[in-house]
Amino acid sequence: MTRTPPHDEAAEQAVIGAALLAPTLVVDLAAIVAPADFRRPAHAELWRVLVDLHAAGAPGDPISVTAHLAESGRLGRVGGAPYLHTLVAAVPTTANAAHYARIVAGHARRRDVATLGARLAQLATSGADTADVITTGRVLLNAAPEPAWPAPIPLTARRAPRSFPVDVLPAWVSGMVEAVTEFTQTPPDLAGCIALAALSTAAGGRAEVEVRGSWREPANLFTVVVLPPGSRKSAVFAALIRPLLAAEAALVERTKPAIVEADLALRVAAKAADRMANAAAAADPARREQLLADATAAAMDAEAITVPALPRLVADDVTSEQAASLLAEQGGRLAVLSPEGGIFATLAGRYSGAPNLEVFLKGHAGDMLRVDRRSRPAEHVDRPALTLGLAVQPEVLRDIAQMPGFRGKGPLGRILFAVPENTVGRRRIGTSPIPHAIAEAYTDNLSALVLALADRRDPAVLPLSAEANERVLTIERDIEPRLAPAGSWAHIVDWGSKYVGAVARLAGLIHLAEHIHDGCGKPIDEDTLDRAATLGRYFADHALAAFDDMGADPLVDDARHVLAWIERTNTDRFTKRDLFTAMSRGRFRKAADLDPVLNLLTGHGYLRAAPAPERQGAGRTPSPAWLVHPDAIRPAGTVQPISAGRAS
Repeated sequence: MTRTPPHDEAAEQAVIGAALLAPTLVVDLAAIVAPADFRRPAHAELWRVLVDLHAAGAPGDPISVTAHLAESGRLGRVGGAPYLHTLVAAVPTTANAAHYARIVAGHARRRDVATLGARLAQLATSGADTADVITTGRVLLNAAPEPAWPAPIPLTARRAPRSFPVDVLPAWVSGMVEAVTEFTQTPPDLAGCIALAALSTAAGGRAEVEVRGSWREPANLFTVVVLPPGSRKSAVFAALIRPLLAAEAALVERTKPAIVEADLALRVAAKAADRMANAAAAADPARREQLLADATAAAMDAEAITVPALPRLVADDVTSEQAASLLAEQGGRLAVLSPEGGIFATLAGRYSGAPNLEVFLKGHAGDMLRVDRRSRPAEHVDRPALTLGLAVQPEVLRDIAQMPGFRGKGPLGRILFAVPENTVGRRRIGTSPIPHAIAEAYTDNLSALVLALADRRDPAVLPLSAEANERVLTIERDIEPRLAPAGSWAHIVDWGSKYVGAVARLAGLIHLAEHIHDGCGKPIDEDTLDRAATLGRYFADHALAAFDDMGADPLVDDARHVLAWIERTNTDRFTKRDLFTAMSRGRFRKAADLDPVLNLLTGHGYLRAAPAPERQGAGRTPSPAWLVHPDAIRPAGTVQPISAGRAS
């Protein structure tokens, strides 16, 4: 009874070392071993941390784990940073990680048996009656508890996205966002993202953030909010976009005299060139050469006169061709703002039959755009700046993920997504309208920003202060490991690779909104960069949720469907036959189609195979059964009404 309990130190080290080398293995290994299976307490602690980090979507590499343990004061308890590197060095190959995990789990079960045997031995030597000892032993054997349920690993290893940080916006913007949110009883994410799109409309094409050297980011954004029907999206859009339309009307009135003057000058010059051309055609050969030269000069003078287009800030559902033409007319600036997502279908080729994404890709990046058409003159835009501000239904989000060209180098990697909580069904009735003073301040300031930047032909360059540049470098160091093949953002590397640039763009918009009349002459300070980084973290959370919904593996979708059935029916144990009977034949045509789903849910800790009952006589083999994790059976919770005030 004094022997060392069964264990294998090398196998324990190999399991943790493999998970540190390849964090994506945590899901598979957690289905085999739990923290309590490790005999060495430091190993149990490390395994618990690795599982928790994976469930939170955080990096699980040695550097990140070391930093996490140091912050929580537990690094010394696990042997310090050198021991983590010892664990990594102890792994001959990660391919055998599951084998080592089974060894660890097997020794843990043997220790359980040894513990039970020790209790029986203690009873046998206690002087108790032999029959009582045997009876008690049988009771202990039959009543051996099921192993404790570890916390299940989320199917997508992600937490609920954070709330929109309204307080990082300039006061005149945040006040309007809060007032609109309260009046319409919508999530602050909706008003917040539309307000950012409004700032982008005002500044897009007129300012660039100089991050470092030749790295510049134009101050325009693509934002998409995902909400179901009936979420009052149109009301929020109307409240926040109306000042842009008023500013557009003011620009039109300001430009009309110049349009009239240029149009008149063009007509006069054209008629003069025509008269000279006619005179040259009718002249004798001796005078024709001089008259032809005069007519040519007059025609060139007429050609040099450009009639300005009527200013246009906002479009709705436009085709790529229309967007290119409008960008060319408007000096490279245009915003597509809509409470619907029909433009995605247009981009995918609803009218043309083929996707046409180039205008939107270059309009986000600011790359030169040149469009040649047979029926029209070539259109050239040196620095296009397109703003996108949409609110779409969840089904639209899933549809666009399947559209050709939208992932990889497509527009999805450029969009700042918001996937807020649905408030329909718990909205307060009779809320106060938007206060006049708040609406007036928002209208005046947004209009002033539009008009202050409207006449710039070349974009203003907004440099970063030295302190702000250090903040950007810190963000880059933090993000880069997440983009690695085993990193937490590996599946959204197209989006993550543009993350730092998005933070810079957000900083530029906050800076201009804080300094409406003199922002172009000041560098962006570190406080502004920190506020932009807070918005960046918000959008990163929501991007993970959005891409999870868009690009979910069909197997994960099936697993969620089964979990929904478990929760709805409050089932804590079921057989495969029960599940197949309850499921739709459109989803699972035969019982064997359930096997991958059951394996996935078992691997993530939501299910556990129940002991097979003893077969009694002839007949059909009993259907396999599963036990359900208690956390998967959640009674419907109560919901609270939306409260006014800022989101934290």
